[in-house]
Amino acid sequence: MEAVGPRDVVRDVLPEGLGDAIRATAREIAMVLDGVDDTSVPVPGSRWAVGESAAHLAYANELMADLAVGRERGHGDGTPQSLAGANERALAAFPERAAGPLAAMIVAQADRFLAAAESGAESGAGADGLRGGDHPADDAVLADDEVRTPLGPMSRAVLGSYLLTHMLGHGYDLARALGRPHMVDRTRAGLCVPFLLTVMPLVANRAAAGTLTAGYAVRLWGGDSFGVVFSDGVAATDRRPPDRPDCTLLIEPVTFLLMALGRIPTWGALARGRVLAWGRKPWLGARFPTLFTAP
Repeated sequence: MEAVGPRDVVRDVLPEGLGDAIRATAREIAMVLDGVDDTSVPVPGSRWAVGESAAHLAYANELMADLAVGRERGHGDGTPQSLAGANERALAAFPERAAGPLAAMIVAQADRFLAAAESGAESGAGADGLRGGDHPADDAVLADDEVRTPLGPMSRAVLGSYLLTHMLGHGYDLARALGRPHMVDRTRAGLCVPFLLTVMPLVANRAAAGTLTAGYAVRLWGGDSFGVVFSDGVAATDRRPPDRPDCTLLIEPVTFLLMALGRIPTWGALARGRVLAWGRKPWLGARFPTLFTAP
């Protein structure tokens, strides 16, 4: 019988390519931080400097590795506001700001997550049904393949997508701050979709949505298609686009991820042709990114 190596086992638990993407992204973030002596450089569009952003990544990777082994960690109540407060408290209690040690921690905790995935629970095939817009409840019953996270119960596969999404967002920030190439590409952006579909109902901006009732079909260039439906301002997502969408969006995958994470403005992407909208109500396309608060 052919021997099965660690990476093969990770692929059995995580979707194909996700383990490799997590491993590579952590190491590329470490390369961005390599040789950086001054971590007080500000991160564009953030209150944090490089040191705080890297420390947040190190802490968050540790938290997600703990979650992967089934160790529950409190970190807000799932709302963007509570997560922001929890992040600030965690940073205040985590004083390391030197680039070298933080880079090593980011890599080590990503590897620890993958080791936990390798030896963790069986993978689950995520649900195809609509996910409603309530915030995660502390007393939610966990399925066999799920762990409890700050954003509610997730399978380890979705948690891995969460880890990758989080590293790509802050890795992009660090690369911009330090004038180095970022690590976001189409393949990695596609691997973030399972997490984004899980979290979109939780971070829908009810004030911006108002009483909106509309169905969006979202198609990524050369990749995934999915649906986002608003019913009286409440968002739900589905792996299948609606049969009769009010608006269809065709989005370049890197652009989609960076817009979803609040890293680039919508109008610039529209002007460059990276987002196309059509359908019965094409004007809803420009409104779509404003309907969510980046987690």
